[in-house]
Amino acid sequence: MGARILVAEDDHKQADLVRRYLERDGHAVVVVRDGRAALDEARRRAPDLLVLDVMMPRVDGLDVCRILRSETDVPIVMLTARSTEDDLLLGLDLGADDYITKPYSPRELVARVRTVLRRTARFATAVDQPHQIGELQVDPVRHEVRLGGRRIDLTPAEFKILECLAASPGRAFTRQYLLEQAFGFEHYVLDRTIDVHVMNLRRKIEPDPAEPMYVQTVYGVGYRMADPAGDGAGSTGRMEASDAT
Repeated sequence: MGARILVAEDDHKQADLVRRYLERDGHAVVVVRDGRAALDEARRRAPDLLVLDVMMPRVDGLDVCRILRSETDVPIVMLTARSTEDDLLLGLDLGADDYITKPYSPRELVARVRTVLRRTARFATAVDQPHQIGELQVDPVRHEVRLGGRRIDLTPAEFKILECLAASPGRAFTRQYLLEQAFGFEHYVLDRTIDVHVMNLRRKIEPDPAEPMYVQTVYGVGYRMADPAGDGAGSTGRMEASDAT
């Protein structure tokens, strides 16, 4: 289950990059551009975590952190171009849970967010838990897939696609989104490449690949994992695009 994350960053390009990487990791992301908006949104939405840039207009990130920490225990990951030890200690003294200096890797930020979320009560038992759909189990920590207790060997790309689908049963994902999950933003890959990986994946996990009961096609959109609480594993995978969620 993903977290509700508020990103406060006035650099549009940087904010969009952070948003895409966090959404790719399964989180719901809202972006604001200044400190006043960060305070308003944090109070209104009660996010699970705040990614907070220090240098922002109207109210800077340090003041936002100071104010919010007096009102809530929301985890805060601060971003800053300041790299001195005094700046780091100031941010932590104000109540930040982690502090990342620019320039940084978006993958590092995602990893830091995961670590901070694991410390919170809500996500301590939810993050990285195995996903169970019928007899299919996907374990993101062990990087392991089992079907009816039997281990299934997947390629890294196949595993990432299956992990994304299994984390949100019933949700339709576009081909482009799944490609980003499997290969990242830096690689150019044709959309139809995902169809080849899904075909190979079905051969490994489906009792009948021609009538998939797990990885279902959402025509005109992409793919989804069967939802045991909705359609249930066992559907043919034939679904009209207008029914996508």
